[in-house]
Amino acid sequence: MINDFKKRIYGYECDIYGHLNNANYLHLLESARSEALQDIDMPIEKLLRLSWHVYVRRVEMDFIKAVVLDDIVSVRSAILELNKVRSLWLQEIYDSTGDLCFRAHIHVVHVRDGKPARVPEDIYSCFCKLA
Repeated sequence: MINDFKKRIYGYECDIYGHLNNANYLHLLESARSEALQDIDMPIEKLLRLSWHVYVRRVEMDFIKAVVLDDIVSVRSAILELNKVRSLWLQEIYDSTGDLCFRAHIHVVHVRDGKPARVPEDIYSCFCKLA
């Protein structure tokens, strides 16, 4: 399943050229992943209650086309690879014309008690919905 998160780009998120500031791409990706987790009934709050954490280990980013002020972008999130200890997310940002503007591969580790750990079957099956 591909999760689709839409958001308008506001002035405070942009640089002096009217482009989305590089640091704000990470904010946008985090928001989209959080919404994706909500949609599969595994929000961060629930993971915390269950003593599980999802840590970003590595981010690979490709800036393809500028995301501009006042555009409504679509962030599409999916899990490309998944096992019970880690996952690889693909997140792409499209502008309102449908052009691909940005692509990121997000390497994630599942953690319990501060160490990588195998998630139980119920959590794993929820994450499978995004794969």
